[in-house]
Amino acid sequence: MTSRPTGPSRPVLFGLFGLSLLALAGCATPKPPPPAPVAAAAPPAPPPPPSTHYVPPPAPIASGPLPGTQQDFVVNVGDRVYFDYDQYAVRAGALPVLTAQATWLQRYPSVRIRLEGNADERGTEEYNLALGARRAAAVKAFLVEHGIAPSRIETISYGKERPMDPGSDEAAWAKNRNVHTALTAGAP
Repeated sequence: MTSRPTGPSRPVLFGLFGLSLLALAGCATPKPPPPAPVAAAAPPAPPPPPSTHYVPPPAPIASGPLPGTQQDFVVNVGDRVYFDYDQYAVRAGALPVLTAQATWLQRYPSVRIRLEGNADERGTEEYNLALGARRAAAVKAFLVEHGIAPSRIETISYGKERPMDPGSDEAAWAKNRNVHTALTAGAP
């Protein structure tokens, strides 16, 4: 008689092997459920109907001086013209300013002005007062020739008494040889 090893028989081993496979299969991670169907997004709300009430855009903020004022005159026209040494004839360089003054004064007919003649410090007080008066008269003549009523214009000479620049050199003297136009009435 031959002896056989004692232990589980083949069918038992196959059965154990099958059970092991089933146990492992049962421990496997379950597959996640399929995602729930996404509900279709609601269409956007229609835009509100256009307003029948018109609202204008805000008006731009005005910048600069108020029209018709002394500041408007100074900034947009010019209130001073200059003269050569010992001269009272209106220089060619002064013509654009004087033409602009005449145009501005025609636009604002209630405005009255004073033309203030000035001279540099050289010369006597009497001489410079007379020179300032001739300079103011020359500017007045130009404005009258360009349609401004003489009754709206007064003249005065300050000679060398009111210098723009207190210096004593050619640059200062050139600034001080002028006629200044001041608005005296009718401007806001």
